[in-house]
Amino acid sequence: MTDDAPIRIAVIGSGPAGFYAAGHLLSAKDRDIEVDMIERLPTPWGLVRSGVAPDHPKIKSVTRVYEKTAAHARFRYYGNVELGRDVDREDLLAHYHAVIYATGAPGDRPLGIPGEDLRGSWPATDFVGWYNGHPDNRDLDFDLSCERAVVIGNGNVALDVARMLTLSHRELRLTDTANHALEGLEGSAVSEVVVVGRRGPAQAAFTNPELLELGEMEDVDVIVDAQELERALQVPDESMDPTAERNVKVLRQYAARAPRGRSRRIVLRFLLSPAELVDDGQGAVSGVVLQRNELVADERGMLRAQTTGQTETLSAGLVLRAIGYRGRPLPGVPFDESRAVIANEGGRVVDPDGTRCRGEYAVGWIKRGPTGVIGTNKKDAQETVDAVLADIDAGMLHEPESPDADSVQEMLEQRQGDLVSYEGWSEIDRHERALGEPAGRPRVKLTDIEQMLRIAAAEQPADEPLDTLGLR
Repeated sequence: MTDDAPIRIAVIGSGPAGFYAAGHLLSAKDRDIEVDMIERLPTPWGLVRSGVAPDHPKIKSVTRVYEKTAAHARFRYYGNVELGRDVDREDLLAHYHAVIYATGAPGDRPLGIPGEDLRGSWPATDFVGWYNGHPDNRDLDFDLSCERAVVIGNGNVALDVARMLTLSHRELRLTDTANHALEGLEGSAVSEVVVVGRRGPAQAAFTNPELLELGEMEDVDVIVDAQELERALQVPDESMDPTAERNVKVLRQYAARAPRGRSRRIVLRFLLSPAELVDDGQGAVSGVVLQRNELVADERGMLRAQTTGQTETLSAGLVLRAIGYRGRPLPGVPFDESRAVIANEGGRVVDPDGTRCRGEYAVGWIKRGPTGVIGTNKKDAQETVDAVLADIDAGMLHEPESPDADSVQEMLEQRQGDLVSYEGWSEIDRHERALGEPAGRPRVKLTDIEQMLRIAAAEQPADEPLDTLGLR
């Protein structure tokens, strides 16, 4: 590296963590840093596009910050490029002084119980990807002909899933829910969603706004059994924070509210753990065996759920597990299987023996695990970028063979003939917004990669007729 040559850094992944890292790098004072962002899909923004619930458009407005980063003169976006398919770790290290892995946690945590593989049992990550139009999930077939669905988990994803299953047609039609999911959800027979948590209401991971908005839904009764709620609150939790205290207050309000005879219900239950999914005799889910729990303090005074030995069986034709996301290994990159993250110390990637992998870093969920909200990634990214900047000052970055920008462009064009630039993504963005406008929707998402590539290349799509919903 010479004093007048730019420092070339690749960010692998274009979700919030990746964009925050890129933004911090490009705004570093007195640094000549160039950032190339590499994304396996043609479209950027990660879970902001494919994870945030469609009825939460305000949360998605954070992309305006990322757009400012993308407009920077020293930023380039390479979409439709996959690590392990089009490029490998060695390719990256041959062309960049540093590589920051920002690939998130796309997997899910299994329940580990009998019957989990039955038809009708799904990870919530698949359902979320399906209704958000993620290309990996667009062809999944969710049977919504049952009357009751059970969602396992007590976090915001569980509430998102419950809400999406019970939104009215009018509410759904105002969102950017993928067209195939709009059709499926509007034909759904699900009238009750039971959300089950293994611990109590004081330990639930809901944020206050998510819990409150259940009570504002157009045609949904929120059901909380008062006796069950108070039984779950019998053991005081000394670690309760203001969010948990507010959640308990909201839940008590729901428990005191008489059902209003609406067409759908969301039932919130606590101190229950799934023990088995019941087979209907034809390989599909027909129910969930639930163990009743009690809260006991461990040696540190922390409350944990312990089974009482009592069980109940709840009939259900759809079971969605929302008990957490899980990171996946990247080819050749050290991975901590126990935590399902890239092995790292403060963002610096390390080998199993603790040796630092010079010039390699991690950020976001693949660094720390699936915790926090979108904004949490900003501080997390700053920690990683601070490590990069400190290593620049210490002369500890990697020394690539061909760090010039043209050599990267040439390599990627040879490996992937359908590169998508940020301008190409902008074409997709404009196209989706134009499709949604006649129906008053934010956008109609494209879910087929081949169609995205045609639009990104400014080719005329084969057909785009719309009806009043924006459905093709």
